[in-house]
Amino acid sequence: MASTVKDAIRRGRKTVETVVEEGRRTVENVVEGGLNTVETVVEAGLNTVETVVVKGRRKVESAVSLGRRTVEHALLHGRSTMQAAVLHGREDIRIEQVPIPKAAVGELIVQVGAALTCGTDLKVFRRGYHARMIVPPALFGHEMAGIVVEAGDGVTDFAPGDHVVALNSAPCGQCYFCLRGQENLCDDLLFNNGAYAEFIRIPGRIVAKNTFPVPENVPQEHAALTEPLACAVHGFEDSRPRKGDIVAVIGGGPLGLMILHVAALAGFETIAIVKHDGQVEAAKQLGATHVVQTASIRRAIQDTRALTPNGRGVDIAIEAVGLPEAWQEAVELVRKGGTVNFFGGCAANTHVTLDTNRIHYSDITMRATFHHTPAMCRKALELIASGKFQAGAFITGRAHLYELNRVFEKLMNRSTEIKTAIVP
Repeated sequence: MASTVKDAIRRGRKTVETVVEEGRRTVENVVEGGLNTVETVVEAGLNTVETVVVKGRRKVESAVSLGRRTVEHALLHGRSTMQAAVLHGREDIRIEQVPIPKAAVGELIVQVGAALTCGTDLKVFRRGYHARMIVPPALFGHEMAGIVVEAGDGVTDFAPGDHVVALNSAPCGQCYFCLRGQENLCDDLLFNNGAYAEFIRIPGRIVAKNTFPVPENVPQEHAALTEPLACAVHGFEDSRPRKGDIVAVIGGGPLGLMILHVAALAGFETIAIVKHDGQVEAAKQLGATHVVQTASIRRAIQDTRALTPNGRGVDIAIEAVGLPEAWQEAVELVRKGGTVNFFGGCAANTHVTLDTNRIHYSDITMRATFHHTPAMCRKALELIASGKFQAGAFITGRAHLYELNRVFEKLMNRSTEIKTAIVP
């Protein structure tokens, strides 16, 4: 067994992987084995990362000749499995050892830097499935950002070492809806799950249409907010706001607060309608002009209308709760000629009773916004990168992958957490 990296090189072992195979897994272990300084490694012909940067080589692999892999690949060397969360059914998530994915043509393998909890994931955890997105047993989680560790043949826009955010879906670009600019309604919308894991495979279509480089100044957990923020931006813009409009948002959950923040950043007067004390403080921090706190729908309608000129109602009411009674509330909040956006998705087979007389004679526009499009995803990431969006305010907890069950149990008990960053 070679006693130093220098000896290993002399014996023809030219890669970090060989040293790892000899049982030296870290630089510290090499030092303990008799190598006194990192400079000695440099003298042996191995360049430091700093030297690579100085020479303008942004990827470790471009500095490594003779087939030496990246540091990320060194982490994978000799491993065939990884830890990942697998959904088996209702409230049944298990952290298991599963095969590390390999990149096929057009695909990426990304080392997950941060994966975020989501209201949709919480619903799936409760129900044990999602008709369109996930059927157990299956890898779980969809809001993430990380570092590319492998690029399949044909990938030209990304390379190992790149920081990226990969969205959870991509449209086909060819169906009736895609050709009409309604890519969120694509007949063949491809979904991807598996963010709660050490590594995730990004399908070729998502690589091509909905994966973006993350600027160096953006932390990975902030970049992971791109997917939900894209939905919020879509919901707000789909409500067709006009200068001077008053916008009310029903709900103080993650997406309700995001829509509120997006509207406030766009310069609109906003009213947050929430129930809990923590949501009041969050809404104020994120730019709410007014906050109405009540568990009574009738009181919420009265107090919100009272904040508008002559009590006429808001110009736009966006429902971000996903309950039938909240949909009804939204219709009562708007003025004549106003717009209601049913953003929150209710449970399957849910029905709502609406006042048809009010809707017709008050000329109320009713819309519903689902999911996002690649254009909205780009806008969301740009907003995060601009620094204007208070990304840090939405990350209210952090946990390791093995703690995922505890995190979801806490969220089910109406935790004050907005989003928890899961770090593998």
